[in-house]
Amino acid sequence: MKRSGDVNVMPVKLGITGGVGSGKSFACNYLKEKGLAVVSADELARNAVLPGTPAYNKIVDYFGKDILSDDRTLNRKKLRGIITQDKKKKEILEQFVHPEVFLQMDLEFERSRKRHDPAIAVEVPLLFETGMEVFFDYVLTISVNSDVRVARVMARDQITQKEARALMKIQMPEEEKIKKSDFTIDNNGTLKETQILIDRFYENFIDKIKN
Repeated sequence: MKRSGDVNVMPVKLGITGGVGSGKSFACNYLKEKGLAVVSADELARNAVLPGTPAYNKIVDYFGKDILSDDRTLNRKKLRGIITQDKKKKEILEQFVHPEVFLQMDLEFERSRKRHDPAIAVEVPLLFETGMEVFFDYVLTISVNSDVRVARVMARDQITQKEARALMKIQMPEEEKIKKSDFTIDNNGTLKETQILIDRFYENFIDKIKN
């Protein structure tokens, strides 16, 4: 999906968010198959904290070497356990990581511009919580009820129900995310039903950015 015209025209930026276990990654992968340029903020964050990067060094200096795995990479499960229990440490971790993510995201936007993409989507789990909505022209929230999300996260991350709910607690309530969003996809149905809703969203979105 390309567009002609001025190379300096920036692509329309779509932020895709939703609570933990809502099915954001499935929606993003499906949209990518349909031709939309898609980037994962989690992937950008993982790149930003690889051993030797500025953010990695700051995190190890602050949290100590106990948060490292045997291969010297950050132990994400340990870090997650810390920040779900301590809001101050969560904020400090974000101060280390987010500037690097913003920088990488700008680079992705620039690459998208050079490709003449009409739009680029970025999957951002904590989009509203971190104030990142200001980077986007539109926001899509993937919605699913909390019990389904808990079950999915427990199975995916091999954690307890208490740990899954602690993760949900540090996120903005889904109702608030929906109110702040331009689009919402209800992911409480079957896989086929969700695909139909994503198809419908995609058609509406493309029509919208063409006008």
